[in-house]
Amino acid sequence: MAVTRLADGVFQVRDTCNVYVLTRGRDAVLIDFGDGVVLDRLDELGVDRVTDVLVTHHHRDQVQGLARAVAHGARIWVPPSERDLFDRVDEHWRQREIYNYYDLRQDRFSLLESVPVTGTVPEYRTRRFGAFDVTTLPTPGHTLGSVSYLVDMDGRRLAFTGDLIYGPGKVWSMAALQWSYSAIEGAQATVLSLYELESRQPDLVLPAHGEPIADPGQAFALLETRLRAFTDSRRAKPWDPRDLYHRPFDVLSPHLLRNRTSFATSYALLSDTGNALLIDFGLDMIAGLPVGDDRSSRRPWLPSLSVLRKDFGVDRVEVAIPTHYHDDHVAGFNLLREVEGTRIWSERSVADVLAVPARYDLPCLWYDPIPVDRVLETGRPIRWHEHELTVYPLPGHTLYAVAIAFEVDGTRVVATGDQQTTTWLPGEEPEVLNLQYKNRFRIDDFVASAALYRELSPELMISGHWAPRRVDAEYLDLLEHKGAELARLHRELLPLSDVDFDAEGTGVWIRPYQATAAPGRPLALEVEARNPLSGREDVTVALVVPDGWRCDPPARSATVASRTHTTFEFEVVPPAEGTCRRARVGADLTVGRCRFGQQAEALVDVR
Repeated sequence: MAVTRLADGVFQVRDTCNVYVLTRGRDAVLIDFGDGVVLDRLDELGVDRVTDVLVTHHHRDQVQGLARAVAHGARIWVPPSERDLFDRVDEHWRQREIYNYYDLRQDRFSLLESVPVTGTVPEYRTRRFGAFDVTTLPTPGHTLGSVSYLVDMDGRRLAFTGDLIYGPGKVWSMAALQWSYSAIEGAQATVLSLYELESRQPDLVLPAHGEPIADPGQAFALLETRLRAFTDSRRAKPWDPRDLYHRPFDVLSPHLLRNRTSFATSYALLSDTGNALLIDFGLDMIAGLPVGDDRSSRRPWLPSLSVLRKDFGVDRVEVAIPTHYHDDHVAGFNLLREVEGTRIWSERSVADVLAVPARYDLPCLWYDPIPVDRVLETGRPIRWHEHELTVYPLPGHTLYAVAIAFEVDGTRVVATGDQQTTTWLPGEEPEVLNLQYKNRFRIDDFVASAALYRELSPELMISGHWAPRRVDAEYLDLLEHKGAELARLHRELLPLSDVDFDAEGTGVWIRPYQATAAPGRPLALEVEARNPLSGREDVTVALVVPDGWRCDPPARSATVASRTHTTFEFEVVPPAEGTCRRARVGADLTVGRCRFGQQAEALVDVR
């Protein structure tokens, strides 16, 4: 394989991909690794050891020899959202759908065997690897989790871009740009990533396939033109990515902005101090939402923040507050904290779901814990610079949700998350109350939210997926009517006078839902149980454990008032020998003389 000197201390080794070698003295840092041929050429490169390998993306042609780097003693650094495709790829291979799938991401073009990694690269930040200061920039496109690396050497900025671009006007693979069936999300993401990279003003672009690009501006412009033509050939209306990239915010008032590019919609409350407070922040400037649900299928990034600084005078995103815990509303919180120093404020029940997601059996949990810096109490106003905000319970779409009320620029505003659509106009489609039973919807939740709106009397309602709407008495009447109608229908449909499990249809919950135990060591479990009957009854929960496990005690009982809950504590102990994945522990419910059976389970990894 050929070795080419590109500049003092910068070499290219051709392998299954271009491997770039940065040398200082007798040490080297590599960008990508290919099959590992570079280790056979160290003498030619004047290098004794490779200290670090920085990977741009998970595809096998970039890293198929990575085990050799580990054996050599190099530290391995990978993109944050793709880490599981390196050190847990065995699990990925076991779980990936093979039949009847519509997820077209090339995540099966991954390592065949897991390889240990040292850590993940810090996106948007500069860190020293070996003798080099390297800035990591998210550049989704070829894969959703791809990154590029920027290194300043001898007055020139080098950009190592993986497979974002092959050459002027060309990409290495069109197939890689189709993440979902019939979609072309990667093509759109590539254009947005080119804008991000262009704003960093690289002097030389070094792709994973193709030749060095000495005129990045011309190469980017030609690729943008061609990808936009391809995208427009598949759309009813032309796509204008430059407008989205440079003007992501709708100005609702001088101090309130709506991010029209994010999923879910986020809002920026501006202070005259130069600070910003974000209401929700999930997937910024999204090009599409892939069908998959593994960690590498979701990728937060921060392109809209540069516009906050440039166009709205924001010095810092100081605080972010979620309306509820769902991934599309909070996915970017940890990245905001790491990059901006943003503090996360959250209502108490939402905060616990964010901080300990494995405790809950709920949809739409974010993969990683999100620490909360300040817990907010409902109904108690909080001051943030010149603004005052109050959070109120808003169950319905999910039990773990709040309305956020504040006044800005003389307008009373309520942020409602995903509680209901806000698109209704007289004579058009009816408003939809966005209930999801698995989110722990209760029959009277939307009755309560309609009453809350009436009490708060907002002039503007902002939501997670629909346009802001001006609020009048007719709209409040509609929500009140819809909430009452929904409750009435559930009471007509369910046998609540006989057995009242509310709308959820279950009476037991085990926490944590996902847990890890060591062989032979006890694991504490908490079981919440409901009495669904019309009188005071004995409620008994018996745990069902795998063969060879112990449970202390095997069952617990308490006398519980009608339609109220109690909590029991148990310990389970797996065998002293052996490991397993997702062992099932069940909770069997009996109330009075009624056996309801094994209504809940928890999943335990033993390792």
